Amino acid sequence: MTAATRTQAEILARLRDIADADFFGFRSEVLLFALDFDHAGEYLKAEVGADDWNAARPADLEQAAKDYYGFALGKIRGHRGISAESSVEKLGEYAWLLGRDDIVTAMDAAEYPQYGAPKVKAFADGLGLVWPDEPEMARMAAGEPCVPGCAGGCGL
Repeated sequence: MTAATRTQAEILARLRDIADADFFGFRSEVLLFALDFDHAGEYLKAEVGADDWNAARPADLEQAAKDYYGFALGKIRGHRGISAESSVEKLGEYAWLLGRDDIVTAMDAAEYPQYGAPKVKAFADGLGLVWPDEPEMARMAAGEPCVPGCAGGCGL
């Protein structure tokens, strides 16, 4: 099992630090599931027990990040604005939890155009994940529209 390299105290501190900026709670969701039951208590409904909480949490944080990467690719392909943004934010928190500050830095340095494709590619490169071998995705990762004159929004 791959666990967060961050301590429970560090995760709680980060949750508190990002609270105001994380309007939709995308980042907080990832961080919250990295907390054990005792540390997550203040964020949970009273009826959530330890067994329920432990069953809901990912068993392997790195695998959860890799699985979420696949979801993020679908949002990029589908030109899904808010969903793509949430994917970028969540992947950044997965990288932080895994102690991969190099990936966080690379994602922060990448531009956002094309539904965050350059940022998601930085995540993939950092974890050694395969970027899709599709001309459209290669263009988007380079900050270009999927196709010249894309009517779906990435040409704007």
